[in-house]
Parts: sequence; structure tokens; C-alpha cells
Amino acid sequence: MASTILVKRISTVLFIGFLFSACTRIGTTEMGLGLLPSMDSFNTKDTILDVETETIDRPDSLRIYGGDDQIVGITNNDPLFGSTTANMYFQLKPSFFPYFTRGSRDSVVVDSAVLILAYRGFYGDSSKPVVLNLKRISGNTPLNLDTSVASNYPEAYNIQTDATMANPVTLDFAHVHDSIYNRFEAAKDEIRIPLNKTFTDLFIKGYDSTTAYKTDTTLRQYFQGFALSASTAGNTNVLVRINLLDTNTKLALYYKTNSTTTTGVRDTIVDYFKFTLYSNGYANFVKRNRTGSEAARHFGVAKDSLVYVQTSPGTLVKIKVPGLKTFANKIIHRAELIAEQVPGNILQDAQFTAPNYLFLGAYDSASKVIRTVPNDYQGTVNTTQFQRFGGKVIYKSMFGFDNVASYNFDISRYMQGIVSRKDTVFDLRLFAPVNDSVKYVPPYPNNLQAGTDYLTSSLGNQAAMGRVRLGGGKHSKFKMRLHVYYSDL
Repeated sequence: MASTILVKRISTVLFIGFLFSACTRIGTTEMGLGLLPSMDSFNTKDTILDVETETIDRPDSLRIYGGDDQIVGITNNDPLFGSTTANMYFQLKPSFFPYFTRGSRDSVVVDSAVLILAYRGFYGDSSKPVVLNLKRISGNTPLNLDTSVASNYPEAYNIQTDATMANPVTLDFAHVHDSIYNRFEAAKDEIRIPLNKTFTDLFIKGYDSTTAYKTDTTLRQYFQGFALSASTAGNTNVLVRINLLDTNTKLALYYKTNSTTTTGVRDTIVDYFKFTLYSNGYANFVKRNRTGSEAARHFGVAKDSLVYVQTSPGTLVKIKVPGLKTFANKIIHRAELIAEQVPGNILQDAQFTAPNYLFLGAYDSASKVIRTVPNDYQGTVNTTQFQRFGGKVIYKSMFGFDNVASYNFDISRYMQGIVSRKDTVFDLRLFAPVNDSVKYVPPYPNNLQAGTDYLTSSLGNQAAMGRVRLGGGKHSKFKMRLHVYYSDL
């Protein structure tokens, strides 16, 4: 009996040894054995297809919508991508028209007015405070009440400002999360900008004595809106995120009237002006200047070893995979495009982090648009397939570096269609979307129809936040590549 058991164990060991000797090498860092089909264990092989890469400037027309986080600030110390300047323009309005202060007009006693903004985060160097300036939008440049403003072309709109509305406010990132407790609110993550006396009096008493508060239209004739920018006197290497729709964002008007009089003592009350979609004008301009940057020196360099992706308004990478055209008909288990960050200055990479999400599309040379990768990309509605396709940043350690940003894309069905049905081979495009749209073509055999898929900021990235230097197809270590797992027919 014991000899029988020993024979069985030896047979099992020999079988396992034969199984592993029959398999071609599997790259465990990119795909585990558990993801391969068990029935093909004896024949599954892998290979690397080289890619050709090139960085180009992307002349997109970024839109930052009212529900998105707005961006304000300056970054001027990023040697990879140059400088960025972001300014905000917006309106806040009362909840009803005609608006009026409570109590009799003659009894109003002005207290203060504070612009309160909802802080959502930062991008860049938060070790030093940023100084914010608040001005009034000039009367001859009204804000549009729509979202047709292209955020990366501020010169096309030329919004002018005139009067300063407040003293410069210092935003200390170490204390911005501190809680605010007073009799009117309990909140945190607020940026509070007290208005100067001129504008405090104007909002509480001056406009109330005119027709300014009669209607939405008349208010815009008197006051076009606020203009918020970062001062060069403070931190010029950080961008700040502010949300207009957040309940924390408001103009608070504090005053006393006879309507609050009790036992001869007047009490302070507050009215709020807020932001609402479709009735408040706004614009958020983000201007890039890559002159002299490392990325600019690589624009248009074919078959480059380094490529550069900056979140919109940004750059993109052209990718060609020549080996797809000559790859023999096989069973494709997985074809995975892998892009990895080439680390640089540790501090700067920690401050200017990689995009949360990259999108891989196919370039349709006939219509000259970016479309979805055939068969693999199945739209944002299918959450599981959207995540499986790839593009979400993954951090890993490699070659002695920690926190290396990596992006993987599953284009297995696309490759299978090429090798089996001789489907069209497309050049690919890699970029960091913000409120982008792409031509969506459903998987085969429904690929004769097309629609549009939208990559909103909730799925992709916040405007202007995210940049990464990736290894191109010629890089010696962090090489962009197509890793293919397949079986012979």
C-alpha cells in the first residue's frame, strides 16, 4: 500500500514538472497564471511586440463645467512641462428677485460681507501658502450664461477686471481644513475672503437703493461678477481646486435691521448669494506655457524613447504597433499595452503627480477623429468592462524606484480581430482626458454603427491636474510595449 502511494506521488511530481517545462515563460509582473485559460496550459506562450511612440501637443478645446472643480493658481517650476496659470470668473446671486434686505431700508446697519469658497484640494507644492486676489469683472465684459467658453483660450474672451474687492488673502494649506464654528454655520474646508468696505456697503445698501436687485438681468448690468487669481507674491507653484456648486460657496452679507430688534437690541442676520447652474455666468481659464520645457523638446520626435502626457489642456502620444500587421493567426488570450513612468526628480514627481486616468483610443484617419479601440472598449456605461479595459493609474516598485505610475490596457479582442479577420490596424492615441468626447463604435459584429462616448471629470481627471513622463518604445528600462499571451491554432 505504501509503495502504491509513493508511485502516485512520484507520478504527480513528474506531471507537474512536465506541465511547467511545456509552457513558455509567463511574465508574472504583468499577468498571473490564474488569468490564463486552464485548458491551454500546455501551449500558452507570450511575446513582446515593439511599439513606436511620439509626443504631440494637443490643440483641444477643454471645457470646465459649472459642476466641475474650478482651478486657480500658478505653477512655474515644473521643468518637464513648463508653467500653468489658472484664473476663475463667476457670479453669485440671491435666491429670489427682486431681492431686498430685511426690515426697513433706513434701519439697515452694515456689518460685513465675506466671499466663502469651497476648497476641494490642491496640485503642486503645498509647503508654502498661496495668496489670492479678488477683483471685479469690468462692466464691458459680461460673463456668458452658458458653457461655451473654451478654457484654454483666455485671449479669445479677454475678460477684463477693474476694482479690487478685497485685501489679498493668504491660503495656508496647513490650516485650510480647520473647522469654522460661528452662530451661522459649522463648516470646514473653506476659503474666506472679507470684502472691503466699498463693496460691503454696495452689496448691502448701495444696490438695494437702485434697480440692481430687481431682476437677474439688472443685477448683471450693475455687477458682472468676481475674478479670482493667484498673486505672484505668494506660492507660485500650486493650483487650488474650488467648487462653485458646493454649499460652502456663497457670498455672505451680514447686517442688522429693525426686523431683528428685540428688547431694544438689534441682532446680526445673514443673507446668502449662491451659484446655480444655467443662471450664473462663469469661466475658468487654464493657460499652459511649455516654452523651454523638456516636453516641448520632444514634440514631433518620431520613435522617441521618452513621451509626455499632460492632463487637458495637454499633450498626447501617438502609438504604432508595426508587428500587428504580420502577426500570424493565433488564439489571443491577452494583449496588454503597458506604459510606465520614467522617474525623475523625486520631490517634483511627488508634487506634480501622474494623471488618475489615461485613455487609449484609435485614430480614424478617414474621419480624422479619435475613436474607441475596436471590440475592447465597450463604453463608460458598462462599468466592469470600462475598468477591465484599463487606464486607471497603478503604482508599483521597479528598478529601485518606488511609486512608479503605470497604465495597462487590454486590447485582446482588437488584436484577435486583426490576426483572425484581418481587421483594420489603427494607430493609437494615449492622453489624459478632462470632459472629453470620443467616437464610440460598438464591438463586432455591431461595428457598422457609431455614437459618442463622454469622458467626464468624474470618470477621468480634474482639469490641469496630472502629468507624467512615460518610457517610449525605445526606452532601455521603462519601455512601452505590447505584451501578448497566445496559443497556436
